[in-house]
Amino acid sequence: MILHVQYRDFKYDFVNARTLDRLLADKSLHRFRRPSEKGWVSVYRGPIRGKGGNYSGPDRRQTTIL
Repeated sequence: MILHVQYRDFKYDFVNARTLDRLLADKSLHRFRRPSEKGWVSVYRGPIRGKGGNYSGPDRRQTTIL
């Protein structure tokens, strides 16, 4: 997936998800566009990329091979 980002110097670019993770870790970004929310996410506000959590429901990713 390609994402639209804005660097701290206010320049724009398009990056893949792996590069986004690196830029977030390096604190190089001001914000990025999250397609699921159809808007910009400021890296200075709230959670950006979750590590997951506890889920007690059925595993929907699990596949059964017959």
